[in-house]
Amino acid sequence: MSRQIEIVEVGPRDGLQNDPVLLPTEVKLEFIDRLIGAGVTRMEAASFVHPKLVPAMADSDEIMARVPRGKGVKYIGLALNERGMRRAIECECDEINFVMVASKGFGKRNQNATPEETADLLDRIAILAHDAQIPLSATISVAFGDPFDGEVDIAVVAELARRAEAAGAVEIALGDTIGVASPWDVRARIEAVRDAAPRSRLRLHFHNTRNTALANVYAAVEAGVDVIDASAGGIGGCPFAPRATGNVATEDVVYMLHRGGYETGIDLDKMIETAQWLETDALKHNIESMLSKAGPFPGRLAE
Repeated sequence: MSRQIEIVEVGPRDGLQNDPVLLPTEVKLEFIDRLIGAGVTRMEAASFVHPKLVPAMADSDEIMARVPRGKGVKYIGLALNERGMRRAIECECDEINFVMVASKGFGKRNQNATPEETADLLDRIAILAHDAQIPLSATISVAFGDPFDGEVDIAVVAELARRAEAAGAVEIALGDTIGVASPWDVRARIEAVRDAAPRSRLRLHFHNTRNTALANVYAAVEAGVDVIDASAGGIGGCPFAPRATGNVATEDVVYMLHRGGYETGIDLDKMIETAQWLETDALKHNIESMLSKAGPFPGRLAE
């Protein structure tokens, strides 16, 4: 059997949170429906943050109240603090993803906390998710580099992973928030995190700011990681990171993996159609993905 790589679609959350276009709730729900139609079974659908800080996520409660349930899709809600955790629980998210931060510069601007403070907070509030019997994951943001402080110590990343696992996180995501990682960085940090948190599943989250995201996905998969974040059309970015650009495009990742003989459960043609819909009908601006422009191979013309 071919090895299965799980794609976590982050378009409805990370993809939209920094886009200049604020989509109406109905259009967001259509986006989610299209993703489900393309085979997505796990996605970030909401972010429980202050609406004044991230206006694009102001309707997260309504989104979670209206997403289609009972279709085998797991919806992840993002939380940065106790209030966010409680809202995610109230909205019946299938999973809660708590954000830790690997460097002080970005941490103070993104969630007004240092790395140690985010770990301390998770220690205090993880029990909320556990009591609600909702799986808890932790994303370590700026795990490969900070836009304000520069290089991030790999030992800090490993220590945050250790504390996340100790707090009960079943999955740890390493976030290349500003797109500075290289494949060699990826392998080194995966090894360090595995040593520090050996029981946790690993997930990798790459932005394509410096055109290395696909190479980094390859490095992660080669290192044995089976869960990859991606965003339809390559949309995305962070409001608190200067010059932050989009996530690695879902359709680009799926194409590469399928050509390599891996299974994702994603219908590539439908994912390309979703990316094209984002560009022409929903966001109405150019998107970054290559497959939405070039199409698959062999393509229809070859047939």
